[in-house]
Amino acid sequence: MYTVRHLCVLLIVFTVASCINNSQKNNSTKAIDTGASWKLVWSDEFDGDSLNLNNWTHQIEEAGRFNDEWQRYTDNPKNAYVENGNLVIKAIHESDDFGMNQFTSARLHTANKHVWKYGKISARVRLPKGNGMWPAFWMLGANINENGGDTPWPETGEIDILEFYGSKDNAVVEANIHYADKNNAHKMMGAKKFRLNEGIFEDDFHLFELIWSANQLTWFVDGNQFASASIIGDEFTEFHQPFFILLNLAVGGKNAGRPDATTEFPKHMYVDWVRVYQQ
Repeated sequence: MYTVRHLCVLLIVFTVASCINNSQKNNSTKAIDTGASWKLVWSDEFDGDSLNLNNWTHQIEEAGRFNDEWQRYTDNPKNAYVENGNLVIKAIHESDDFGMNQFTSARLHTANKHVWKYGKISARVRLPKGNGMWPAFWMLGANINENGGDTPWPETGEIDILEFYGSKDNAVVEANIHYADKNNAHKMMGAKKFRLNEGIFEDDFHLFELIWSANQLTWFVDGNQFASASIIGDEFTEFHQPFFILLNLAVGGKNAGRPDATTEFPKHMYVDWVRVYQQ
């Protein structure tokens, strides 16, 4: 039989345990509850003092290599580093001019290190606002030729878990897929959009997740489903092969608009963690 003293002790223990749990990293954003049983198979929590190169590769590219983007991607630690438990991807305006090759940033990927087929792919990210900002959390087929494979894009497939266009709307993110049809012509799913009820994506971290099964792709923001796409059929064979993860912060680009005098640099994309689950 519990006495008052026993109840007080239990209350103190429960309160301390609750405080410890609430203080732990990454509990401030709701996760997906799909009823599925998920097992964590890989993650990077960015808890160290430097980027884990067993997980990530810096993709070094000249300005204009992708989508008429203005930045060049470097392996300089000023453009990608770990700080306060976050990966920080930093876009820097390197001159007083606006145009090609006047900016630096980073593009990181797990190709040739970690690849997956199907699962739940998640990241907790805080996005930068402003004209010309184009951060992304996405995936490419592991057989793509730019990383030593034998297949060109879009035959490898591309899954955009989140794309954000600061020149369009700082409260909206988009999801998309790219693939090749039966004639190897580029096809894409029309962009599906998610809008915050209030505020913009720079205000706080948000949880971006993709559930990828043998039948479909489903996208979520903060546990809210906002898009899905069937991948049943011969033209979707790309999406039944292993993929790797990418994180990057582009500046400008034909789809993103251009930075201008209103865009204050440097810009930061913060990634609290990246996790992959499988059933």
